[in-house]
Amino acid sequence: MAERRKFSRVVYRTPATLQQKDRSWEPKLLDLSLKGALLTTPAGWGETGKADDYVLSFCLNESDITLDMKLKLIQENDECLHFEIVHIDIDSASHLKRLVELNVGNDDLLHRELAQLTDLKDTV
Repeated sequence: MAERRKFSRVVYRTPATLQQKDRSWEPKLLDLSLKGALLTTPAGWGETGKADDYVLSFCLNESDITLDMKLKLIQENDECLHFEIVHIDIDSASHLKRLVELNVGNDDLLHRELAQLTDLKDTV
């Protein structure tokens, strides 16, 4: 099977809060990219509303920095939820970029992914 992923994923396991309107779950974040997040399917997950009105919040390990992002549910199964980031504030985006940068270890790859992300935003 051909690799379709355009953005490097970094393993980042931490507790998180996922909200949709008045509902809330506490999944574990498994990995991140500049464009998406993979979460465990939390207890109590079931019927959900629209696929694009989720908010994910989590703290960076050993700090008080919280990242917040709006997500769209792309795919789900019994074990994992795959989300696309549809909006992220500038502070959270800066921290996410730095997290990916530290874990990818390749500046050229990071800059290429940032350019792709910018190109995607220009087409929307």
